[in-house]
Amino acid sequence: MTSDKETLAYYGKAAGEYAERTAHLDKDPALDAFLAQVPPGGRVLDLGCGPGVMAARMAGEGFAVVATDAVPEMVEMAAVSPGVEARVARFDEIEGEAEFDGVWANFSLLHAPRGDLSGHLRAIHRALRPGGQFHIGMKTGEGERRDELGRLYTFVTEVELRGLLADAGFAPISDRRGREAGMSGIPEDWITILSEAI
Repeated sequence: MTSDKETLAYYGKAAGEYAERTAHLDKDPALDAFLAQVPPGGRVLDLGCGPGVMAARMAGEGFAVVATDAVPEMVEMAAVSPGVEARVARFDEIEGEAEFDGVWANFSLLHAPRGDLSGHLRAIHRALRPGGQFHIGMKTGEGERRDELGRLYTFVTEVELRGLLADAGFAPISDRRGREAGMSGIPEDWITILSEAI
């Protein structure tokens, strides 16, 4: 996850509440679409895993799951699920080459500074095997700002996100859009894109 101290401090304090509010996300249709594209038993990185709800489902379906987050309180929760290898790690600690069949970054990279996004995407591409699947969720808009809870957000337009993905070597497969309120209670637009590493 991000190295922004204020964002990390918020998630550390709110880990329990966040886990309660996200407990239903293992039923996300985007996760269904992602897992349908990853080879059975494939190795998956849940990048910015939070409390590990989605990592737990992946492991439960037989995937080999590495779950990372920069918030130790989140990693502790994720590590409880059988089959989930949970580690404390930031986005800039993505290493390895051709290690994963899929990378799931569901509304986690939106906490990375805008100037770091392209580098993170290139590192994810390197970490994926050829044809590997990459899911990204971002809030749409422009600029960087902190929300009412002190979290740093980078907003992207759909055109900008697609350009970043293309530059990093990804070919989009499908996408979803929506608008909802998160922890701050303020509705915001979002997009998820499922891509393949080419």
